[in-house]
Amino acid sequence: MWNEIKNNLSSSKVYLKEFLFFNVIFILFFFLFINDKTIVLTLIILLLVLSFVFLNLIGYKRKRELNEIKSVVAGIRKNSFNYPSEIKLTENLQALEDEIQQMFEKDKNDIEYLKKLERMRTEFLANVSHELRTPIFAIQGYIETLLDGALDDNKVNKYFLDKANQHTLNLNVLINDLIDISMIESGEMRMSYRYFNINEYINQIIQEMMPMANEKNIKLVYFPARDGLQLFGDKVRLKQVFTNLIMNAIKYTEQGKVEVLVEEEPKFGKIIIRDTGIGISQEDIARIFERFYRVDKARSRAVGGTGLGLAIVKHIVEAHNSKIEVKSEPGVGSEFSFRLKK
Repeated sequence: MWNEIKNNLSSSKVYLKEFLFFNVIFILFFFLFINDKTIVLTLIILLLVLSFVFLNLIGYKRKRELNEIKSVVAGIRKNSFNYPSEIKLTENLQALEDEIQQMFEKDKNDIEYLKKLERMRTEFLANVSHELRTPIFAIQGYIETLLDGALDDNKVNKYFLDKANQHTLNLNVLINDLIDISMIESGEMRMSYRYFNINEYINQIIQEMMPMANEKNIKLVYFPARDGLQLFGDKVRLKQVFTNLIMNAIKYTEQGKVEVLVEEEPKFGKIIIRDTGIGISQEDIARIFERFYRVDKARSRAVGGTGLGLAIVKHIVEAHNSKIEVKSEPGVGSEFSFRLKK
């Protein structure tokens, strides 16, 4: 019992100065207004006893609250809590309880975010390794075949060289895409915003993409906005967006057409790229902007592409304070759209 009292008094030492101050005030009051020394001495003893008892009670309460806080902190350290609501303190510590709950929730979210980043990093490295290995192994295979004697066979040597060259081009595209997305996500890619004539700009891109559409007998049509419409953006980076979206539309459309439209709104110009292709399921729409995500891996490899194009598109559009929207129905077609400021 004595040890417990000692612990209580030790815990209440933080209030000792205040108690001494009030005791001195009371004792001075006794000496100034009470002439009977016996009564004064009795009151002083009573005051000291009451102070001792009061300090013991305060120390006990403070020690209990401190132990309660220590228990909660230990529980957090040992991962004993799954939800903030499981953290409970006494009514007097309600404000502290709220703060600890908020801290716990923030730390838990931060840890989950770090774990997600680690998973993404691991997946990204695995995907990069796989994507790099594919063209490198293909190039290596063609070169080894040529060195083993095919180089002297005029029937196949040019074929193998063409194939090896195509894989080097694919490898170059992949590396450029990796550099682009790395610069975008690290904030190192500088944007150059200015107003430009949207009709002239898109017409030039359409002319560049027309041979690809003609090769598949697909109509590539542009529905222009009003003459002289100026939109605000980075022309160089936006060309990556238009080229990627139109190229994807052509690649995944077997018959029909690809349409590019500009719809004028009060403050924006809405860009729409619409096709009559294979479409995308609702389940896949939520993930198509992830790095290296492919709806149909076998088909994606057959038509080419790095798996980074839409991720780059998303980042560039968001850098223009816009958002890319997708509407699609399997077997009917897809529509990608975003807005640029007027």
